[in-house]
Amino acid sequence: MALYQEELSIGMRAIKKGSLLARAVAKGLLSESTLEKKDRSPVTIADYGVQTVVMSVVRSALKNAQFVAEEDSSDLQNPSNRHLLEKLEAYVQEQIPELEIASILKILQSGQHSGGTESAFWVLDPIDGTKGFIRRQQYALALAYVVNGAVVLGILACPNLPVTGHRLGGSLYYGVKGQGAYMTNLSGGSPIPIRCQNIDNPSEATFCESFESNHSSHGCSQKIAHLLGVTSPPLRMDSQCKYAAVARGEASIYLRLPTNQNYEEKIWDHAAGALIVQEAGGLIHDIKGKPLDFSLGKTLKANRGVVASCGRINHAVNDAVKNVLHDHPNP
Repeated sequence: MALYQEELSIGMRAIKKGSLLARAVAKGLLSESTLEKKDRSPVTIADYGVQTVVMSVVRSALKNAQFVAEEDSSDLQNPSNRHLLEKLEAYVQEQIPELEIASILKILQSGQHSGGTESAFWVLDPIDGTKGFIRRQQYALALAYVVNGAVVLGILACPNLPVTGHRLGGSLYYGVKGQGAYMTNLSGGSPIPIRCQNIDNPSEATFCESFESNHSSHGCSQKIAHLLGVTSPPLRMDSQCKYAAVARGEASIYLRLPTNQNYEEKIWDHAAGALIVQEAGGLIHDIKGKPLDFSLGKTLKANRGVVASCGRINHAVNDAVKNVLHDHPNP
């Protein structure tokens, strides 16, 4: 039997159930369903609800599963947010009826594993691209499994990104190290193997970059595109859906260029998507050409920025990135 098939099956089940909750919240999203964390990034009931559901499903099958997850329960425990907690309970109980407020808070608070290399753990971003979720555009549920500091399994649910060739319905992507990458309809169906674009000329490439300019330097991306001779407009979207776009051949290059020299990328923003792109034949590294190191805790502290590309143009992309960032060392 191929490695990690049990974890894949459990993770897929958890992500699909979490997607049902996310879609339910999206249908009734109101301003009161959003609160502001200390860093001013928006958080919705969907973030907390998906995290609760995914962790609960995985742990019902794997009792000792450890999680590095983005959210915790500290903001929800503020008495002024009691109404949000009650709404959260209602959404969670649509998926797992037995979970009440006390259990939800306990689950949310238990996703604070330190990461590293000492044990296997799951990495979860419950709603990656929260602003896209609020705008009813692209967002992703991202789940990865890390063993000995290396990502071995990645699952991405993209509820608003249709399967290639279809107009409606969300898509689901997964990859297991050494076993390829696949796409399927989020509501079910047979998996389809996916591969990155097969191009030799970088001028034929399509860039995929963050919708939010504070996530990646759009100005430097434009300069890199010019050096490569790229004329196609960039494909901009929120979340790890960008990794899905590269993995399935819709885009050729994804750049996340630093906008703050002190910022450390969070592992939950990249673990699942990076593994899927690699299994689809793409290459992933930072702006200096170093492999992404998921063994150092909750951040990619040994790396700066992210460069993903279909492999045959990777050398040209690297040269262009280095040339532009040499002239703009702190983009």
